[in-house]
Amino acid sequence: MTTFSSALLRRARIRVPAPVLLLIGMFVLHAGSASAVRLFDSVGPGGVTWLRLCWAALILLAVSGRSLLPAVRASSWRELGAVVILGTVSAGMMAFYSEATARIDLGTATSLEFLGPLAVGVLALRRRRELVWIAAAVSGVLCLTRPWTGDADPVGVGLGLAGAVCVALYVVLAQRVGGSFGAVHGLALAMTVSAVVTAPLGAPAVVADPDPRVLLSTFGVALLFPLLPFLLEMVALQRMSRTAYSTFVSLDPAVSLLMGMIVIAQTPAPVQVVGMALVVVAGIGSARYNGAAPAAQDPAQRDPAAEDPAAPERGAAERPARAAAPATDPVGV
Repeated sequence: MTTFSSALLRRARIRVPAPVLLLIGMFVLHAGSASAVRLFDSVGPGGVTWLRLCWAALILLAVSGRSLLPAVRASSWRELGAVVILGTVSAGMMAFYSEATARIDLGTATSLEFLGPLAVGVLALRRRRELVWIAAAVSGVLCLTRPWTGDADPVGVGLGLAGAVCVALYVVLAQRVGGSFGAVHGLALAMTVSAVVTAPLGAPAVVADPDPRVLLSTFGVALLFPLLPFLLEMVALQRMSRTAYSTFVSLDPAVSLLMGMIVIAQTPAPVQVVGMALVVVAGIGSARYNGAAPAAQDPAQRDPAAEDPAAPERGAAERPARAAAPATDPVGV
């Protein structure tokens, strides 16, 4: 697995432009999320989420290899505690997202989650005029959920907003854990904690009726998210600025909506397409202003949080696992 990952990284780094890698990662991420929705009838959202996290943890532990144990032994209790907190937040992020997508469209659920990192990025600028991006995103979400029609599922919307809170916390915590353990090690440990945390929600349904087809399908979904998007994003981040990265990642909700249409035939209403456009514009605007803001400040007074575009990512170095978010990705997730 380690040899495969290294070969993939080398080949992608040499041959494929970074923005293309990023877009591929997003499409793969949301193909996995859409495929997961198809499995909800078998073991429920909780069961699918738990199986995905179990497979993701096993895959990432295999990728980490023997180097993981020395890293854990060399870490402090505080660093290990941060991993446990990150894993718990990641579990909440993925569980809330899965439960939301069982009730509302994939694109709408992704847009709701996107509010979390968007709020972190805008608030980090500490300038009132940047709140226009939050206003645009909220307007977009209103268009997506269409509360005036009475068709919106309030539970699904609430779960999506709870996921947004978890993504915001993930953005803040992931960089700290990634800095302590490294990207792959941090994500492997966080996913292991997430699998343990979600076991009470998903294990009973899976154990009560073990289905080899579901086990195999969730293994394939786990490859789509978080492993492959994470590897692609890791390469892309080495070759593009954070501002450019965040601008491209702001397309995440639109990609989610598109994959929902292609994979599970979720057709949005015209007003929902407008709402999606507002959310994407809000993400791009926030990212561009985040990237430009530090240039006008004294280097000694720069806020590190303001330099981070806070767009959702699906790897522990920069973002949550969605699906780590996600994934590439979480959000993906």
